[in-house]
Amino acid sequence: MIGPYFLENEPGNAVTVNRVRYRHMTTEFLWPQLDGMDVEGMWFQQDDATCHTACETTELLREKFPGRVNSSNGDRNWPPRSCDLTPCDFFLWGFVKFRIYVNKPQKIPELKVEFRRVIGETEPQLCGNVIENFVKRARVFQQSRGGHLWDIVFHN
Repeated sequence: MIGPYFLENEPGNAVTVNRVRYRHMTTEFLWPQLDGMDVEGMWFQQDDATCHTACETTELLREKFPGRVNSSNGDRNWPPRSCDLTPCDFFLWGFVKFRIYVNKPQKIPELKVEFRRVIGETEPQLCGNVIENFVKRARVFQQSRGGHLWDIVFHN
């Protein structure tokens, strides 16, 4: 996993994500993290937030991931709220939040420490398992021609 990245102003206060700040984070933080990585077969997936789907943002993402952006304005129109097709939202963030709040951080600096700790301790194999499960679900979803996955239960 890459991150976390906290959107803050000069004094260190949290700021709202907008398209300018999102693109800045992408070019100044994410792109350097991807340097040296083989992104040729990598897809970029994001939700439907307007800062993510702004035309300028989508074009920026296509520079790094040509033909491989999953998003409303991307190369593949992706259902942003599908629990079957968005494992980061419906599994990973729940997993991370659960582990963060075990130590009951009371203040923002403590929360940031916990967030960094949990991200740093998350085993790559867990992400591999999530991706493997996602691929299984995507195949079944494709076979069902976009229908619901009512009776699917996946086990490792």
